[in-house]
Amino acid sequence: MGRYNWRNVLITGAASGLGRALAEACAAPGVMLHLGDLDPAGLAETEALCIARGACVTTAVIDVCDAASMTSWVQGSRPLDLVIANAAVLGEIGAPFECAEQARRILNTNVTGTINTALPAIAAMAEQPMDTDGVRGRIAVISSILAFVAAPMAPAYSASKSALQAWAEAMDGNERARGIRLHAVAPGYIRTRLSAGNTMPMPLIMRPARAARLTLEGIAAGRTRISFPRRVHLGIRLVGALPPDLRNALIARVQRWHLARQRGRTG
Repeated sequence: MGRYNWRNVLITGAASGLGRALAEACAAPGVMLHLGDLDPAGLAETEALCIARGACVTTAVIDVCDAASMTSWVQGSRPLDLVIANAAVLGEIGAPFECAEQARRILNTNVTGTINTALPAIAAMAEQPMDTDGVRGRIAVISSILAFVAAPMAPAYSASKSALQAWAEAMDGNERARGIRLHAVAPGYIRTRLSAGNTMPMPLIMRPARAARLTLEGIAAGRTRISFPRRVHLGIRLVGALPPDLRNALIARVQRWHLARQRGRTG
């Protein structure tokens, strides 16, 4: 196997971005990967990349919002050492207002879709034997640095990630007693198609491969909260601690400055 000890790994949102990078980082001889996404073409590309690294791969074109299908897929993929609930949608960042349809889609995919992934995994892992560290399995929930600030330019997205962060951290407090670990992963800005339309500054933006490495290193170290880069995490926490009116005014001012700077570069 590769640098990690996980032989059986399931990842949602594996067709591109961080999900693909996580799959590639886990791929190695002796590893079985179960990869899911709604994008069959992107999923096939990820599959080929992981097979080239020596992994065995199964794929599923699947919607995380379909609870019955997710339960069947996760349960049918046992045994599972690591499940990464990565599938998410973002919507139009910085729009004048967020329409009801977009808000519902974001919350349903990001929150309900993640729970549809994690709960069947918990049930499956509860029936598995413990390893030498007393762990039956690990579940990583991919949140975001925006979990720590109510972001006016992405209200439903930041709300969804805040909910996931709290849920995963709380569930780890319950489940670790029976050998199941949950990890709440809150990465900073990653250069993916989700972030391409961002109208806000994205300090210390990372390539997906680096974000995947930091994520997996945090899981392997057993950390419940995995947030990086550290400077971005601390900055966001400081902004998030401001009174709401002051925070919203500050974010709006930064957004206007950034847009004006972008127009200046392209003008």
